[in-house]
Amino acid sequence: MKRIFDIVVSFCGLVAFSPVLLTFMFLVWYQDKHSPFYVAARVSKGGGAFKMVKLRSMVINADKSGVDSSAADDKRITRVGQMIRRYKLDEVTQLWNVLKGDMSLVGPRPNVKRETDLYTEVERELLSVKPGITDMASIVFADEAKILEGKQDPDIAYNQLIRPWKSRLGILGIRHSSLGFDLRMIWLTALAIVSRERALESIVAMLKDMNADPELIAVAARKNALVPTPPPGSDAIVTSRDIAA
Repeated sequence: MKRIFDIVVSFCGLVAFSPVLLTFMFLVWYQDKHSPFYVAARVSKGGGAFKMVKLRSMVINADKSGVDSSAADDKRITRVGQMIRRYKLDEVTQLWNVLKGDMSLVGPRPNVKRETDLYTEVERELLSVKPGITDMASIVFADEAKILEGKQDPDIAYNQLIRPWKSRLGILGIRHSSLGFDLRMIWLTALAIVSRERALESIVAMLKDMNADPELIAVAARKNALVPTPPPGSDAIVTSRDIAA
């Protein structure tokens, strides 16, 4: 049922958004005469790999900088790319991956291998399902680029401030997965564009119904500043991108 739902919604979504996508595809191409797509390697269910299609929001070869996490003030983001990111158009193109079967509409966000290599044994549960376009963490950390803005090392900041809670939310979503959960996530993702505050309130209510840890619920409300925290399954805060650390 989940696969049928993914196929129907992704196909309809691609058709509905095609006028907007075609417009921005032209704008991206026009600015530097290179492909409007960024095809990125991501880790799939079970630890394999797939090619995720994104509408390009950065300069050519931006991924060769060695930085995986991007802040709002990242100089690699183009002027057109700022608009693409603001309206999440780079994620709309991932409906193609859903249609192909690489991804699902709802599930943990796909990650690069450098990051999944750092997963603890607990976090490896995130690789037990297909990655998705959206989930609870996508809404809670929709301002990820803003969180990382001004940080000396965005990747370390991501692993200290966002990953610990993003992983916990992803694991909880997997354990409560259902068609009803997927429908609610899609609705809340759309609601977050109009009113992120209301979407966060709904996420908090869902977490309470799931009997989630009070600390996780407090973070999901996003009322307080994030502080460095160990990822689930570890007692140590990440201080290095080196897997040996």
